[in-house]
Amino acid sequence: MEILRTFDIVSKMLAEYPKEDALAIKRNGIWEKFSTADYRKNVDDFSKGLLALGISKGDKIFTISNNRPEWNFIDMGMSQIGAVHVPVYANNSDEEYLHILSHSDAKLVIVSSDVLYERILPLAESTPNIQKVYTIDQVIGAPNWREISALGEQSGQSDQLSQIRDSIKSEDLVSIIYTSGTTGRSKGVMLSHHNFLSNVKVSFHLLPVDHTGRFLSFLPLCHVFERMVNYLLQHQGVSVYYAESIETIGDNLREVNPDGFSAVPRVIEKLYDKLILKGKELTGIKKGLFFWAVNIGLRYELNSANGGFYEFKRKIANKLIYSKWQAALGGNIKVIISGGAALQPRLARVFCCAGLKIQEGYGLTETSPVIAVNQSDYPYMRFGTVGPVLDNVQVKIAEDGEILMKGPSLMMGYYKDPEKTAEVIDADGWFHTGDIGELQDLNILKITDRKKEIFKLSTGKYVAPQVIENKFKESQFIEQLMVVGADEKFTAAIVCPSFHFLHGWAYLHQIKFRDNKDLIKDQRVVARYQQEVDRINEGLAPHEQIKKFELTCTEWTPETGELSPTLKLRRNIVKQKYKILFDRIFGYTDADGHLQTPAPNPDFKE
Repeated sequence: MEILRTFDIVSKMLAEYPKEDALAIKRNGIWEKFSTADYRKNVDDFSKGLLALGISKGDKIFTISNNRPEWNFIDMGMSQIGAVHVPVYANNSDEEYLHILSHSDAKLVIVSSDVLYERILPLAESTPNIQKVYTIDQVIGAPNWREISALGEQSGQSDQLSQIRDSIKSEDLVSIIYTSGTTGRSKGVMLSHHNFLSNVKVSFHLLPVDHTGRFLSFLPLCHVFERMVNYLLQHQGVSVYYAESIETIGDNLREVNPDGFSAVPRVIEKLYDKLILKGKELTGIKKGLFFWAVNIGLRYELNSANGGFYEFKRKIANKLIYSKWQAALGGNIKVIISGGAALQPRLARVFCCAGLKIQEGYGLTETSPVIAVNQSDYPYMRFGTVGPVLDNVQVKIAEDGEILMKGPSLMMGYYKDPEKTAEVIDADGWFHTGDIGELQDLNILKITDRKKEIFKLSTGKYVAPQVIENKFKESQFIEQLMVVGADEKFTAAIVCPSFHFLHGWAYLHQIKFRDNKDLIKDQRVVARYQQEVDRINEGLAPHEQIKKFELTCTEWTPETGELSPTLKLRRNIVKQKYKILFDRIFGYTDADGHLQTPAPNPDFKE
C-alpha cells in the first residue's frame, strides 16, 4: 500500500504485519504488550476525541513524555486529523518551556507524569493560548488523556474522521520540533509528512531487521533521530519495546533479546567502559585473554583486510570473549544505529569486530534527520565516516568546507521565523548545515567539525575542537572536555572528570577526600590527569596539543546546563560557568581569582 502520511504506517502494519506485540513497555515489573489492532483503536479513539474537543487541522499540541506506546497513540492520533505535534524534552528549563508553550501557539499540553504535571501546570496557566493540561499516568486531580479517548469512543465520529484523514496531504505540516540548541533560544523546525517519509522510504532497505524482529527503544522520542527510527521500524513491522529507563537498558536488553537499538555515542561509550571495567575485575589468564581480544578489536579492518591469520585470531576471540559481550546485550544484536554526535572510530572498530555492528549516521533536525549513514557491509561502511549520502539526498561541499544539502527531507522552514530560515537555506535551495566535512569515493561523507566551533589561535593556526575532544574522551578518566583557546597563544581545555572512575582510582591509591572539590585539588590526581593529557597529546599536531588544563568538580549534564538534551556541549554556557578556570588557564587571574598580567608559558613553543 502507498504510504504518504505518517499515520498510513499504522494501516500498513495492520494490513501487512499484524502481531500481538507491535509495541511493548515494561511497567511494574511486567512487559505490557499492544497488538496492531490495539494500536489502530487507540489512535482512532484519540483522533475522534480531539475532534470532539474542537481540535482541528493546524492546531498545535505540546507533549512531554518518556518513551511509551501512548506516545505513538497520541502522535498518530494528532496527525490523522491534521493537528501538529510539538514534542519537547523532559529536561528543559522553565524558561525554555515558557518560550515553546507560547511560541508554538499550542492549545493543549499532555505530560506523562505527576512530576511533569506539577512543573508544567503553572507555566501553562501563565500562557494564554494553553486551554488545558492532561496527563498520561493517572494523577489525582489532573485531567487524563484517556478522557479524550473515551470521549472519542462515545462520539460516533468515524465518518468525520475518515473524511478528515482522507483530506490530509503528504505536504502538510505534521510536527514542529524545537531544536535543543547549543546557543540562544531554540527554533521550531517545521516538518511535513513527506519530510519524514522520504527519509523512511530511502532508509528501510539499510535496516538488517525484518518484521519478525524486535528493537529496544530508549532515546527520547521527542528527538528527531529516535522518532524517525521508530517510524522506520513500524513501517517494516518490527516490534518496538520501550526500555523502563536509561538505567535499566542492560537488564531490558537481556529480557527482550532485541535485534537492535539506536543510541547516541555517549551510550555506546558507557557500554564499552562497563565492558572494560568487567575485564579489569578479572584475574590471571582470563584477564589476559580479555585484553588480548580488546586489542584485536582495536586493530579491526573491514573486508578481512588484516589477512587470514588475524581473522583466525578473531574467531578465537569471538568464541572466548566477544560471545560474552554479545550475551550481555541480549545475544541477538544485528545492528546498533548511532547518531546525534560523532562516534569514536575505535568504538566502531571494537564493536564491529565483536559482531555488534554499528551503523553510524549523520543528519540534523532540519533534514528529518538522516543525510548519510554507514551501511551494514563493506565497501559502504567505513570507520571514521558517516557513510554514503542517501540516494534521494544531494550533498556538496562549499569552498569553506561546509556541508550543503538538498533533498525531500529538508524542512519546510523555521516556525514564524522566515529570516532565520533564509539564513540557512540559500536562494538556490541549499541548506547550510554548519558542519565541515569532505566527500570521499562512493559518495561517503566524513564530518570533521562544526563550522562555528573551529577557532584561530593568535599564532594564526586553526583548531578543530571536536576532533581533539573526541580523542580525549577515549580516556576513562575523562567524562567531558571542552577545548578552548580562541585568539590565545595556545590550546587548552576545561576537563570534567569521570568521577565514577576517578573515585575508584583514588580508592586504589589510598587518596582520601571529603568531596569532588577536594579530590581534584589533590596533586596526585592533577599529576595523573597531566600524564593522561601528555599521552594523548603525542598523537596531535603541536598547535592542537593541550598545553594547560583545569578540572571541574561537578559533572556536566543537561540539567546543570553544560550539555544540550542531546548531550552536545553548550560551549558558551561552559565558558561562562567556568570563567574563573578559563581566566586562570590563560593567566588573566591567579589561583585566588585576582587579576594579573599573563605570564609566558614555559612549555609553549611557537
